[in-house]
Amino acid sequence: MIRVMLVDDQRLVRAGFASILGDEEDIELVAEASDGSEALELVRSKRPDVVLMDIRMPRMDGLEATERIGRDPKLDGVKVVILTTFDEDDYVYRALRAGASGFLVKDTDPDELLHAIRVVAAGEALISPKVTRRLIAEFAGRVARPEPSSKLGALTERETEVLKLVATGMSNDEIAKTLFLSPATAKTHVSRIMSKLSARDRAQLVVTAYEAGLVRPTWTEGE
Repeated sequence: MIRVMLVDDQRLVRAGFASILGDEEDIELVAEASDGSEALELVRSKRPDVVLMDIRMPRMDGLEATERIGRDPKLDGVKVVILTTFDEDDYVYRALRAGASGFLVKDTDPDELLHAIRVVAAGEALISPKVTRRLIAEFAGRVARPEPSSKLGALTERETEVLKLVATGMSNDEIAKTLFLSPATAKTHVSRIMSKLSARDRAQLVVTAYEAGLVRPTWTEGE
């Protein structure tokens, strides 16, 4: 059973998500919160597997709540999925840096929502590669150009190549096809990269790739 908590200051939004989750045999809605402060209290007592977290809320916003969850070692097993409206929230990139495992647009299809929850609960992160690819490029392009970094020095040439593909939002299967590897080998490479970079999940690998200058989606060549 996947234990889920909803965090959104709009009751109708919570009701809509709750209605979708209520029909699933393998998903249990264990708590609802209307702001980040309330969410922190509930996440510590309920210990959900996945938190669907809105960004803009009173008292404490979703970004700060996500940061606090990510810093608490007692909550290491809790996965946060940011709920965004794409054209309004400028904080998705920062939320991923804080430890969020991914994000969904609020008007996502019910099937995609359910799939995302199951994937995140299973330990994956980039829940919608196409949306992830677009959003990461959008928000990463708003931060300052990174300085050359030696952070990736521990990686082999092949691992660096794999990390670049992870940063574009590719799944393990897509990486395997691109590099002519078996899916198991691609998964092993990703796991080793996460270990070497002390990354919590694939989302943080994407952040690391952008911050280290390995991927620069919005800057022109030669700049």
